[in-house]
Amino acid sequence: MAKIGIYATFLSEEQKQKIKKIASAYGYSIAYFKDTNEAAAGIADCEILYGYYPASLLPHAEKLRWLATASAGVDSYLEDCVYAHPNQVIVTNSAGSYGVTISEHMIMVILMLMRRMPEYTEVVRQRRWENIGAVRSILGSRFTIVGMGDIGTQLARRLKALGAAHITGVRRSLSKPADPAFQQVVTLDQLPQVIQDIDVLALCVPSTRETEGLLSREIIAQLSPKTLIVNVGRGSAIDQEALIEALNAERLAGAALDVMTPEPLPPDHPLYQAKNVLLTPHISGNMSLGYTCEVNVDMFCRNLVRYLEGEPLHHVVNRTIGY
Repeated sequence: MAKIGIYATFLSEEQKQKIKKIASAYGYSIAYFKDTNEAAAGIADCEILYGYYPASLLPHAEKLRWLATASAGVDSYLEDCVYAHPNQVIVTNSAGSYGVTISEHMIMVILMLMRRMPEYTEVVRQRRWENIGAVRSILGSRFTIVGMGDIGTQLARRLKALGAAHITGVRRSLSKPADPAFQQVVTLDQLPQVIQDIDVLALCVPSTRETEGLLSREIIAQLSPKTLIVNVGRGSAIDQEALIEALNAERLAGAALDVMTPEPLPPDHPLYQAKNVLLTPHISGNMSLGYTCEVNVDMFCRNLVRYLEGEPLHHVVNRTIGY
């Protein structure tokens, strides 16, 4: 009997039953792995894998034909050497399930920086009762969002609803229509032209050759002292040393980083001490929000039916491009 291997500890019993019903109808069995040791021991005879698998395990999956990652980012699954038979493996991601939770995280940190919450946290910690002055608002502010997938689009919609004055989207190409929340759309090569005098620069990009070092020292130098940077894509997109220097010299208003280089960030890393920075340990997505889990599982189940019916899959990753 053909087998599906699942390493997704976030699944509820109801969600497991939903997957089982589909698998059983087509004669597939399911193996659930509770940790990487179980996964390593059990993936050799799995035709389908769903969940969060360390790439180091996948060369042992001799029968693998479809890797359905529960993550949106797939940078660790792009190289042929990851697979026993790379030409026989389809990779899909779960882009589309994280837009709500990550965009809400971004709204939260943008407002925290605009309303000076890091400073007020210190005021209260010192048991002072003090109004430290003017704050800013999303209302009337200008935003540039790099990456116009589900996350960037969900962010743009929320910013527009909160009264943003102008939202520019930056993407790899102009081949697809943009969501109406974006007033302007440009390609990556035009980034220097759309960062002048903006209030917030938000990065929602995967790790690819094109996005590595995207926010270079030269680009950072062109940003206004009022600009806030928010990054939920990959840490490799930013020249971190240049960012730290700009923050400490007050050439930027602040930054909120959910991703950085390296991860985990060492305890003695200078980012921890940078001025007006909010750091979170890569938690803006994950499976901590129930809605994310539901959408993720639904996406897998719909694709599972398509796979078992011999139909083309949705969310197929182009391993050359990187997403």
